[in-house]
Amino acid sequence: MNTRSSVEKRYADAAKQPEAALCCPVDYDPKYLEVIPEEVIEKDYGCGDPSKWLKEGETVLDLGSGTGKICFIASQVVGASGKVIGVDMTDDMLEVANRNAPIVADQIGYANVEFRKGRIQDLSLDLDLLGQALEKHPVADANDFLKLDEIAESLRVKQPLVKSDSIDVVVSNCVLNLVEPEQKPKLFQEIFRVLKNGGRAVISDIVSDESVPEAMREDTHLWSGCISGALTEEAFLKAFEEAGFYGIELVKFETQPWQTVEGIEFRSVTVQAFKGKQGACYERNQAVVYQGPFKSVLDDDGHRYDRGVRAAVCDKTFQLLQAGPYAGQFAVIEPLDSVAIEEAQPFNCAKGARRHPKETKGQDYDATTEAANYLEAGECC
Repeated sequence: MNTRSSVEKRYADAAKQPEAALCCPVDYDPKYLEVIPEEVIEKDYGCGDPSKWLKEGETVLDLGSGTGKICFIASQVVGASGKVIGVDMTDDMLEVANRNAPIVADQIGYANVEFRKGRIQDLSLDLDLLGQALEKHPVADANDFLKLDEIAESLRVKQPLVKSDSIDVVVSNCVLNLVEPEQKPKLFQEIFRVLKNGGRAVISDIVSDESVPEAMREDTHLWSGCISGALTEEAFLKAFEEAGFYGIELVKFETQPWQTVEGIEFRSVTVQAFKGKQGACYERNQAVVYQGPFKSVLDDDGHRYDRGVRAAVCDKTFQLLQAGPYAGQFAVIEPLDSVAIEEAQPFNCAKGARRHPKETKGQDYDATTEAANYLEAGECC
């Protein structure tokens, strides 16, 4: 049995009969579990709770949604103005999720969850639509196979399972490690593709502290058990970086391992990563000052920020550093005379460039003012 087949069989079986070995202990907010049927809870498998980082009104995509627990929790967090889409490839899991969705909707007073059949490393291909095509055009020989391949590609383009730039937050709970090694780069690219500019991924998964040896990778039971397909702690973060994400942070790192196999520790982590650093760089004479506590830091584009030093940044970076994971870490300095974006010149992305104060104040600036009155009480000195 190959890796994919072992995963499909084990999770199909786990949708019928709970299997404790497939999940880590996770503390979910009990107020969200009250409306979820016990069948969903006992047959759901995960290692974290990415729903803790969701906000009201967001459109959420859950990869490997299983029986739907994270989707049903997320539906309550995002509220009636939000939307939740679960994607899974296992029919038995989807059957449980779809059967219980109306029950949850009735309990919370609105229906904002839907489940779709697909593979998380190919979020363009709707497997239900492909199945319908296969019924009309059964594969009997090589020509039929090639024809089906053409149909699949047409479906990806014309009727994608998840459209590009359509999702606010992609979440996942202990599923990425189940994808074959050669497919993992595509998986991260797909997560990036479906996110809106400014969107983010919040992924809970199992990682290893050392590289998993080949003998363990060939063990299909260990693979389907979320063990041998795990990336190392460093490689997991690197995968987000290589896909184009920025502001990548470990929002949760379990110091105690979930399991130890042959001396290798496997633990749960939750990573948050943002999309939005792509695009042109324009010079608008803006500056930022890194406030510490470190002597210097490096961003995902290689820009270095020394503590207390005015750094020249493009307009795009200027905006990014005021939000998301960077909020509150930088003082931002607008130019005295604003440069309209339509008139801005391309920014010189010389790394580590300083911004002389006269660039923001203006070369001819020679004002003299009274002491600024910015204290509510007391004296300045």
